[in-house]
Amino acid sequence: MKVYISGAITGVEDHMDAFMRAEKMLIEQGHEVINPAKVGKMLPESTKHEEYMIVSYALMELCEAVYFLSGWQQSRGCNQEYGFAVGRGLPRLFEAAE
Repeated sequence: MKVYISGAITGVEDHMDAFMRAEKMLIEQGHEVINPAKVGKMLPESTKHEEYMIVSYALMELCEAVYFLSGWQQSRGCNQEYGFAVGRGLPRLFEAAE
């Protein structure tokens, strides 16, 4: 199953580590993974939040489920992705709180 990772990026110094750990775990479970933190590194620094979300929604359209990292509730973008997932009927998976 193709899984999109949703997690806070803005203001989170070690966000790439969290996304990479989730990607590794999901791949080990047999999933194909779309890691938006990697994609975001390829976008121009001037990319606005709304523009980033357009990319995120397009990537989510390719997926069959969304995996939410701990703390997603505090992220505006993650809340938008959650709403998108609900609207599309995508299964939502959640990282266990540490």
